Amino acid sequence: MSAANKNATLSHLDSDGDITMVDVSGKTPTTREAYAAGLVRFPSAIYEQIKAADGMTKKGSITQTAHIAGIMAAKRTHDLIPLCHPLPLDKIGLSFDYDDENSSIHVTATVKVTHKTGVEMEALTAVSVACLTIYDMTKAISHDITIDNVRLITKTGGKSDYQYS
Repeated sequence: MSAANKNATLSHLDSDGDITMVDVSGKTPTTREAYAAGLVRFPSAIYEQIKAADGMTKKGSITQTAHIAGIMAAKRTHDLIPLCHPLPLDKIGLSFDYDDENSSIHVTATVKVTHKTGVEMEALTAVSVACLTIYDMTKAISHDITIDNVRLITKTGGKSDYQYS
């Protein structure tokens, strides 16, 4: 993981310590991209049941439904997280990979925008809601499901780039 910037201040607090939305009016629009990941872990027997059914449940395809939910969530991040700016997103991509060794489904999201602020929260929200949707789609067969390791992997554009290590 990258070292914390010891000179950084919390961006959503003003000089009096009051909550504020970050003023991006003086920033120049640049292309910004964020990539986030998370996983949904199942008991091995449940994972095998899901995989044998090719991800289909009585509610439909878990990954197709989660894909749509993740896209919708990224587009509505500003409605969910109070101090996020509404952004005209250029790209939202999600992927779902079955991991037989760990009885899990890996979820990733890439979000891109040309704007004055980044899309880290949109990528993290897309992954989180996609994982929650998979949970919702499979909870009828087991509640022993965990959502793990939701994290930002990379971000580019803006003042600085970031790489999870």
